[in-house]
Amino acid sequence: MIRLLLADDEELLRGALSALLDLEDDLTVVAQAATTTDAVRLAERHRPDVAVLDLEMPPTDGLHAAGQILAGADGTPPRVIIVTRHARPAVLRRALAAGVSGFVPKSTPAARLAQIVRDVAVGHRYVDPEIAASALTENECPLTDRELEVLRAARSGAQVSDIAAAVHLAPGTVRNYLSSAMAKLGVATRHAAAHRAWEEGWI
Repeated sequence: MIRLLLADDEELLRGALSALLDLEDDLTVVAQAATTTDAVRLAERHRPDVAVLDLEMPPTDGLHAAGQILAGADGTPPRVIIVTRHARPAVLRRALAAGVSGFVPKSTPAARLAQIVRDVAVGHRYVDPEIAASALTENECPLTDRELEVLRAARSGAQVSDIAAAVHLAPGTVRNYLSSAMAKLGVATRHAAAHRAWEEGWI
């Protein structure tokens, strides 16, 4: 029996997926989480074979939770599958670098996901073919490392002074980096720039 942790902040989707996967003879859902914090906590408590994590969960995201789950496990860590609506190639690269075993869009049918879970549980990797193909043709990130660092700190909605303290720069310098990033991405606010950079998988 393959023991699963499901984590998704959309309760209806999580519940439906849990019910469908529980119908499989060799799969059982041992825990469900609505936040990345709970996903990490429940992974430590229940020690599932496979953790299926939504990418877009509060308060951080599924990749951050995956990193904590994989790093914090005693003995053999669970395999991790990331499920996402925004299947950006750069996010895929970050996921694979973090040790994630599967990367699938939310449009994946439950029966197909069940087979991917089985494959991942025995040590295989799975990447959605369309995401893999788009990764080969992705445009390069137009932002500098410093601009990305500032946007990463801005993603929480922090004030410029707090961002400056976090990245060890003067507030005026932070404003310049934010303005430059906003201009390059064609957006009007730093929050929009940070969200775009996150969606693209750059931060």
